[in-house]
Amino acid sequence: VQLQASGGGLVQPGGSLRLSCTASERSVSSGTRGWFRQVLGKEREFVAAIRRSGASTHYADSVKGRFTISSDGAKNTVYLQMNSLKPEDTAVYYCAATPKWVIVSAIPAQASYDYWGQGTQVTVSS
Repeated sequence: VQLQASGGGLVQPGGSLRLSCTASERSVSSGTRGWFRQVLGKEREFVAAIRRSGASTHYADSVKGRFTISSDGAKNTVYLQMNSLKPEDTAVYYCAATPKWVIVSAIPAQASYDYWGQGTQVTVSS
């Protein structure tokens, strides 16, 4: 399975961006798909996840209320709508996927995901 992420860019604080992640196969649509982010020199961290194309969604505390994850099963695509962006949201964002139903406690763990996209840079700066 290949994941293609897109939608990153430069935005001012308070602005919005929408990231997309399209999978090459439908097998992951019934599983768990997530977004992680990484700042140079720091650990990659969990941002958000969606299970079974919307059965449940999960967010890191740092983005709750500002970011929304959603999916379009017909397009094998997961979106991350990011609003009220802050400079601390600056990072490379990676999408991830697995055909498995990941239990809630394991959703933030990178090891729970089998496939990863190439990353897209998000820069929040005035």
